[in-house]
Amino acid sequence: MKTSIAGSIVAMVTPMAAAGSLDEPGFDRLLEWHIAAGTHAIVIAGTTGESATLSHAEHCDLVARAVDRAAGRIPIIAGTGSNNTAEALQLTRAAADCGAAAALLVTPYYNKPSQQGLYRHYAIIAETIDIPQILYNVPGRTACDLELETVLRLAEFDNIVAIKDATGDPERGGELVEACKVAEVAVYSGEDAVTLPLMRAGARGTVSVTANVAPGKMAKMCELALAGDFARAAAVNDELMPLHQGLFVEGNPAPVKWALRRMGRVAPGIRLPLVELHPRFHEQLEQALIHGGVNIEDPAPEND
Repeated sequence: MKTSIAGSIVAMVTPMAAAGSLDEPGFDRLLEWHIAAGTHAIVIAGTTGESATLSHAEHCDLVARAVDRAAGRIPIIAGTGSNNTAEALQLTRAAADCGAAAALLVTPYYNKPSQQGLYRHYAIIAETIDIPQILYNVPGRTACDLELETVLRLAEFDNIVAIKDATGDPERGGELVEACKVAEVAVYSGEDAVTLPLMRAGARGTVSVTANVAPGKMAKMCELALAGDFARAAAVNDELMPLHQGLFVEGNPAPVKWALRRMGRVAPGIRLPLVELHPRFHEQLEQALIHGGVNIEDPAPEND
């Protein structure tokens, strides 16, 4: 493979104060918690990190802060995708300049580019900026689908090293994994509920929302799967399945931010147009946390 990054890659939330300002001390605490819990890599300013409502300055500052605080202990992956190629270039350049381990680039959303447009978008970024790059296909959010033929064309670039598959289709994901083996492009699951089936097929890990609240168990599940111990991996995954499902009862990251708040890990901050999780989902998500073995009886203090 072109990249050694594998396992549980948390798509980390961006802690915010109730008014929506960034909570930098909270950000630092979450980063340290993930390192201590065994998370294998961290995505900063991705979808779960509310990239869509971060300013350019906030986006770049958070990536640089994470790189500085991690100090080489864990790979920091910067979400740098945009539906504006020039903006994606700017964000990817900033990530490279601050020392991020890789950039995660979502397909251009809303514009609905053709496959040739997608190819040229990614090709110019790969040609221009020398940083490992991870393609990200999530058609349910972007209204744009990166087809296998286009992925394989892009795999010819040495610095396009992986793809995050968030189609949610294990059969299609398995075909992607098989095709990418020859190109030495790693595949990561972008849907927690189908991570284990994709890893059985040869995926190298997951970019996970669940890992925000159960980092140790997600890391363990991925380690077992990478070692080929799928029976034990399945047992861990069964405990986490209610979380895989419950964390998407409303638009991400509203549910996971509520869960982290329930755990005492973050303050109740989220930016419009997202709002806090509706109370009708609280009991379901609380039960999912309990099923997953997450301690909510004695929430960690905010300075933990």
